Amino acid sequence: GREPLVAGSDRLTYQDLEDRSNSLANTLIEHGVEYGDRVAVMMDNGSKCVTAIWAALKAGGIFLVINPTTKQHKTEYILNDCGATALITQSSKWKSVSGAALGCPSLRCVILAGKESAAPEGFSAEMIPWDEALKSTASRPGIRTIDIDLASLVYTSGTTGNPKGVMMTHRNMISASTSITTYLDNVSQDIILNALPLSFDYGLYQVIMAAQFGGKVVLEKSFTYPYAIINKLREEKVTGFPVVPTMLTILLNLKDIQHEEFEHLRYITNTAAALPVSHIRKFREYFPDVTVYSMYGLTECKRVSYLPPEMIDEKPSSVGKGMPNEQVYLVDDEGNVIDKPNIPGELVVRGGNVSRGYWGKPEETARILKEGKYPWEKVLYTGDIFEMDRDGYLYFISRKDDIIKSRGEKVSPREIENVLYMLDDVMEAAVTGVPDELLGEAIKVYLRLAEGSQLTEKDILRHCASNLEDFMVPQSVEIRDSLPKTSSGKITKKGI
Repeated sequence: GREPLVAGSDRLTYQDLEDRSNSLANTLIEHGVEYGDRVAVMMDNGSKCVTAIWAALKAGGIFLVINPTTKQHKTEYILNDCGATALITQSSKWKSVSGAALGCPSLRCVILAGKESAAPEGFSAEMIPWDEALKSTASRPGIRTIDIDLASLVYTSGTTGNPKGVMMTHRNMISASTSITTYLDNVSQDIILNALPLSFDYGLYQVIMAAQFGGKVVLEKSFTYPYAIINKLREEKVTGFPVVPTMLTILLNLKDIQHEEFEHLRYITNTAAALPVSHIRKFREYFPDVTVYSMYGLTECKRVSYLPPEMIDEKPSSVGKGMPNEQVYLVDDEGNVIDKPNIPGELVVRGGNVSRGYWGKPEETARILKEGKYPWEKVLYTGDIFEMDRDGYLYFISRKDDIIKSRGEKVSPREIENVLYMLDDVMEAAVTGVPDELLGEAIKVYLRLAEGSQLTEKDILRHCASNLEDFMVPQSVEIRDSLPKTSSGKITKKGI
């Protein structure tokens, strides 16, 4: 059969994926996973991670992919927040994950890939080696979820500092996937190279979309070795390549990149931060035959808009219009629709891709899902301020709250501030986003330290790196004698 999945030395056919995910699903069911239960997957990009996702769905469960760089306290929070029944992970992560698993009473089983690892003392969930878990029958479980059931939770940063699980139904995911594959003109001959983590919905959907249009995904663990990726693009005859601005910058700065030939590459996509116009121009000059799709989205509805590729030279700083089967409009602070061009307003999204809100957080859900123009709907208030030109094209202006958008992930300043306050010498901390061509926003820290403190910028960044996911680690630290305050004595970021 065809090989829809290539990951490292693994090359899996549809039959391989079907059999493995069925066996794994049957093992999950045997060990207590019931209809609607949450199955956490914490693995590096690879064939096992994809198998685990399909297995969770086949077992009638709801999957969540946790970024493998997530630290123990946050993993534990996420597992407990959604009440996970099962955890699928790998032995190289077990050292940091076992503590989190131990702190999650709802866990019934852990499936562990890699070398056998010991359970922590007092651990009641059953531990099953990956190879054992694949020994169950390969016949498809008889469970049939329906389209209004949840398919996945995607955890994203919240203003309070704790992550929130965005609830995506099967219908939400298929709706988003159908719209995206429609405007990308995907066909079964397409081969997508994905170096984005599957915990990031942009990476995850590459797998979902390829399954939908019958294409192939070449999964890479990361973008750490750009020359290896360039070779892969050629060897695997890749036709579609999703990137974020940092990746494109690295590529464009490689020596002699303009002389590279990617004869099969049909398109690249970009979401997360907007692509700097200079990058678009350079890429178009080097690779005139490759179509560029500039896009914008947010986890709460997956994707919002794309710029039709023929407009890329005319409106390079726009993220385009709403995608197929979706409508968008701007509202003012009172919620009135803005019908004149070039007036900033909050972007509102209506469509089948709009999620069900946040797991177990009805108040926070009510803040983003509100009554729409029509009595039968709830629409998504994105919290992002845009302007729309007279042709209906969207231009991102800023976030409404203080959430930082860096590398396309939402970053909560509060979460980073909490980590900084773990250091005894930190008296006052304020974290803000500063405009950055590559990241959208770079994360900057302002601190007042205890008198006589010996802490350096390096110490502080090292501390952040050992307590935060990669994408949350600040880019710079500024130490000050004092931070601006409001009249009530609260630290304010306005005057920084």
